[in-house]
Amino acid sequence: MRYASITDRLAHLGSGKWAVHLKAREMASKGLPIIELTIGEPDIRPDEALLDEASRAMREGRTRYSNGRGEPGVVAALVEKYSQRQAGVGEGNILCFPGTQTALFAVMLGLVEAGDAVLVCDPLYATYEGVIAATGASMVPVPLRAEKGFHLQATDLDRCVTPQSRVLLLNTPHNPTGATLTREELKAIGEACIRHNLWIVCDEVYEELIFTGEFASPFDLPELAERTIVVSSISKSHAAPGFRSGWAVGPQEFCTRLLAVSETMLFGGQPFIADMTAKALTEEFDTAERMRALYARRAALIMDRLGGHNALRPMMPEAGMFLLIDVGATGLDGTVFAERLLETKGVAVMPGASFGDQAEDYIRLSLTVPDDVLAEALDRIAAFSDNLDKDKGTQKWAS
Repeated sequence: MRYASITDRLAHLGSGKWAVHLKAREMASKGLPIIELTIGEPDIRPDEALLDEASRAMREGRTRYSNGRGEPGVVAALVEKYSQRQAGVGEGNILCFPGTQTALFAVMLGLVEAGDAVLVCDPLYATYEGVIAATGASMVPVPLRAEKGFHLQATDLDRCVTPQSRVLLLNTPHNPTGATLTREELKAIGEACIRHNLWIVCDEVYEELIFTGEFASPFDLPELAERTIVVSSISKSHAAPGFRSGWAVGPQEFCTRLLAVSETMLFGGQPFIADMTAKALTEEFDTAERMRALYARRAALIMDRLGGHNALRPMMPEAGMFLLIDVGATGLDGTVFAERLLETKGVAVMPGASFGDQAEDYIRLSLTVPDDVLAEALDRIAAFSDNLDKDKGTQKWAS
């Protein structure tokens, strides 16, 4: 039987990147005491008022079909949110989706196709490669350098542009590094995008989880507004990843064109979740504030416990819920380190290679476990590193 080419393009870009995580879950299901530091699931609950709102809406009949753009209440809430950042935002600039991932998939489908190229910062979030490949376009990595704090440099972007380049996919604050671009950096990046006539798609899901400094977005710069599309959700800001409630905000012409794509994909989300999302966006909740404090403290804990280790180099993030550790000095790359750490110490971390070539010698730790559990995991990671047989330059355990 024959299959569409998309199944070949995505064959190696699915759950394989999460192999260590999936193995850890399997081991845990058998009763093994695994410490899971792999995925970004907030360890606090959504605010009870949001859960009550979703329940109320369901019980009052908000379970019928919606429409392609989004329920009026949540669209109005998004207009209010983004019109404070860019003048002239209206309903025509908004499209609602079930989560940032779906929004990003639809946006890319509306911008590129076979023969086009998308510039992506490397390291990158693990699903970006698949989202681009699904369209038939090619991905062009733009290296983020550790010595620059993993902040995208406009000069590096310029060097990677090709005649086929159509889009720059940004993520700020960034996963997996936690780097947060400044307004000045975005201006320089934006100037490069103007020179090369590039769209900017900016994933801003960690907007409210910045530890120090201020959030900045290309969408907020008047000279970039007509070429910028923002995707985001309440998954991280309100600790509600399972509700799958996200959106895209961009130029009206783009949203008009993409509306038919959205309607063909799913023709609307769940009205009761839209009501919950509208409440999340229009009222004050301390969820993000509490998460910021938790994750900043845990990142500092990692720096304190492992920062002086001779073979481990943790990188303090500026935002988000993850931290990278350079493990190259152990003699292992991030993949082998993560696999052996799970097998011998019962700690599950993400191999850096899941996030691109530039992260090959890194592992990524989630900050979403209690402090005492994280401290135990750090002790195990340090012990694992200390017992490696580095003297022989091999990847074996010392006897």
